Amino acid sequence: MSEDKVFVASPEAKGQAKQLRLFAILAWVIAIAGEVFAILKLISNETLVWLIVTIVVILGLSILGSVLWKKANRLDPASEKDKARFFIQNQLGAIMAAIAFLPLVILILTNKDIDGKTKGIAGSVAVVALLAASILGIDFDPASVEKYTKEINEQTETIKNLNNGVDLVYWTNQGNKYHLESDCQHIRNREQHSGTVKDAWEERKIGDSELCKTCERRALKNNEGLLLDTENTDVSENALLE
Repeated sequence: MSEDKVFVASPEAKGQAKQLRLFAILAWVIAIAGEVFAILKLISNETLVWLIVTIVVILGLSILGSVLWKKANRLDPASEKDKARFFIQNQLGAIMAAIAFLPLVILILTNKDIDGKTKGIAGSVAVVALLAASILGIDFDPASVEKYTKEINEQTETIKNLNNGVDLVYWTNQGNKYHLESDCQHIRNREQHSGTVKDAWEERKIGDSELCKTCERRALKNNEGLLLDTENTDVSENALLE
C-alpha cells in the first residue's frame, strides 16, 4: 500500500465511548454493592429466595456493564503496543464479573453456618452466574487501533479498485455500512455523509465499518460491463486494421 492511513477515533466517538464506559462502571459498582449486600444480609436459611434474586440481578448488571464496555471499545479502541492496557481494557468485563461474584461464591461454599440446601442451591446458582458473566465479559475479538488501521487500508484499496481509483464513499448515522453510490436503495432517502473510507470509519459513532454488499455487486457488474465494452472495441479496431 502506497500510503497507510492510521485510524484515529473522532472526538464524537471518544465522547460517546466515555459515556458508555461511565454507564458500564456504574452498572458494575451497583453489582458489587449487591454482592456486598448479599454477603452481609442474605446468606441465611430465611433469605434463600432473596439471595437467588440478588445473584440474578448482579448477573444482569455485570452483563450490561460488559456490553456497554465492549461497545465503547469498538468506538475508541486501545493500541496493541501497550499490551497491559490493551488486555485490561478489552477484558475488563470478565475481570469485573470475577470481582462481582467470586467472593460471594467462595463465602457461600465455605460458610459452615449455611445448611446444605442453601449451600447447594445458592452455590450452584452463584457458580453458574459467575461463569456466565465471565464468559460474556470476555472479548474474543477485541478492537484495536492497529486492527482498524489494517482494515481501513485494505478497504481503501478495494474501494479504489471498484471506483476507478477514487476513494469516495457515502454513509448515514445508522448501521455499519458505507456505500459507493449516494442513490443506493439502502440510503437513498436518508441524511448522508461522504468522504474517504477512513472518514467513514472515524466519523461514524458505531465502531468498525464495511462496504455495502449491494453497492459492491453493482460496482463489480459495472466494471465487468466496461471491461467487455473495452474488449469489443479492441476487437473492432483490430478488425479494421486487418
